[in-house]
Amino acid sequence: MDFLSADLQHYIETHTSDASALLKKIERDTHAKVLKSRMLSGHVQGRFLSLISQMIQPARILEIGTYTGYSAICLAEGLRPGGELITLDINEELESRVRRYFDESGKGDQIDYRIGDARQIIPALTGKFDLVFIDADKASYSHYFDLVIDKMVVGGYILADNVLWSGKVVDAKPDKDTEVIRAFNEKVQRDDRVQNLLLPLRDGVMMMRVNEHRRAGL
Repeated sequence: MDFLSADLQHYIETHTSDASALLKKIERDTHAKVLKSRMLSGHVQGRFLSLISQMIQPARILEIGTYTGYSAICLAEGLRPGGELITLDINEELESRVRRYFDESGKGDQIDYRIGDARQIIPALTGKFDLVFIDADKASYSHYFDLVIDKMVVGGYILADNVLWSGKVVDAKPDKDTEVIRAFNEKVQRDDRVQNLLLPLRDGVMMMRVNEHRRAGL
């Protein structure tokens, strides 16, 4: 994920709005006590997720991949009054920790945290979403996209994390995991139901806006 020099990364972080005390606590706790801490969104990406959510002011958000709850709390900062965020994760070992963080955030009553296989949970979800954040098992990215695209409002946004895969997407001889990410990126690029922009933010974020003509049958 280290595409930038340490000095430039520090400059970016010091010229990005500060995170809340709770988010700083989650980041510290995750790095100290939880395996695979690099999965945490972190300061700069967290502020990006928060600003996007505040720009859209979504009534409903779906997050696929909760981890320790950092990104969910960032996304929830932009929810409309009475809005909800559904976040899904398969790791039940982190559940009690994450629920404590959600309660501390003051957004606990708006966050619906579910443990289970997202591939089974998503088809049963009703209603439409304004914003979806995909940050779970990479092998299922294309499947998650297929599951959520028809659950989006027209003009809604889908974000997918880790789409540069530590820069390996341009390797001449990609490994199997990299090929999965490249296939997802190509799938999105070819799909005229969305407008897309691949952002070189942290490990790469694919931003997609659902086109209006999708529901016109054009």
